Amino acid sequence: MALQEQVMEELKAAMKAKDTVALESLRAIKSALLIAKTDKGGGGTMTEAEEISLVQKLVKQRKDSAAIFTEQGRDDLAAPELEQIAVLERFLPEQLSQDEILAEVQATIAALGAESMKDMGKVMAALKPRLQGRADMGQVSALIKKRLSA
Repeated sequence: MALQEQVMEELKAAMKAKDTVALESLRAIKSALLIAKTDKGGGGTMTEAEEISLVQKLVKQRKDSAAIFTEQGRDDLAAPELEQIAVLERFLPEQLSQDEILAEVQATIAALGAESMKDMGKVMAALKPRLQGRADMGQVSALIKKRLSA
């Protein structure tokens, strides 16, 4: 089932259940999908990877907002953001653990024979298609830097 169809089904269920957190989160996905599809020049289609990337972007925005609110002592504003993250993450593939990401990074570095920071681009290029949507690419980048600079 396409993401948009899945969101619409969940939206109907959230309306019936009067779940305001889920409604707000699902409407955010629906809106972002609509904007992304119309921005593409009228094609109106998105790949699964693009849809996952879009949801990841929404999750990241909410994590950043929650962190700022928490930092400022506004837990009352951080809590709804964290609740929305839980709803949004239902639309993402299962995330890899830190150990699984590390194993992928080490295997790719070994396979490519990467030895220094000069090779970081090659390692990232090899890992991105395999890990996109299943791991935070910022975290992957940090692990690669740590391994290549050691």
